[in-house]
Parts: sequence; C-alpha cells; structure tokens
Amino acid sequence: MYSISRKIKLVKPALVVKNHFINDETIPSAKTKFTCCDCSHENTIEIFPYETGFPIFQVYNEDRILSKSELLNNRMVTETSQRMIHLGDLTVNDLPTLYFGTGCQVCHSEYICVFSYGEKQPGLTVLNISGVWKYE
Repeated sequence: MYSISRKIKLVKPALVVKNHFINDETIPSAKTKFTCCDCSHENTIEIFPYETGFPIFQVYNEDRILSKSELLNNRMVTETSQRMIHLGDLTVNDLPTLYFGTGCQVCHSEYICVFSYGEKQPGLTVLNISGVWKYE
C-alpha cells in the first residue's frame, strides 16, 4: 500500500468481495478481496484501522491527483454534510475518509482504494470501502 503523488486517470472499478465492516469485524483488521480488471486475479487487501491509508484531501487538493468532480462522478465519495464539514469537503458516509494505492499481484495493474472508518453512532464503528478502481 502506498500514497499516490502524481495525476492519475481512472479506468474502471474492480469487483470487491466485501466492502462493509462493523465493530469487531475491523479488529485487528478488515480483510477483503478484489478482482483485477485485466487478469481476473483475486487480490487481497487488508485495512488496519488508524494505520492504513492517507487522507482523501491529498487526492483532490488543488486537483493534484484527481479532481473533486472525478471523485464524485465515479461515486468514490460524496459531499460532506454541513454538520461534519470539519472532516473535509468530500467523505464516504460523513466519516474520516482515506485512500491508498495498491497493485495486482500477478499483472501489476495499479489500483486506488477509497474507504472510511469511524464511529457512525455510539457503539457502532463502521469501515466502509467505497471501492477499488484501476488507474493509469
């Protein structure tokens, strides 16, 4: 898993096996698989809460990696509600939103994963992967 520092072009979303985890399903990590768009290999991703990922703000700040409209049009994020705007303009489910780059273990195609993690309501902690997209 790595941060992305250059402009990218989204190609298409990958199929993710499981994208919603609650409470103990995130301890010690949330593990799922995605299918490579090029070679159909099933790749594993593992998200460790409070350790994995980089702030989504890095992606859309000054359109450095992707623009806000690209993120919204591809349904990677939604606009943050006014009550949670302190988290940034764009989030997944009004929770702290992160991303990371990863690759296919077989053909080395590059992917970006976007997810949120936090307490949705007292006693309900949620990790939601909005998706994994192939990029160039």
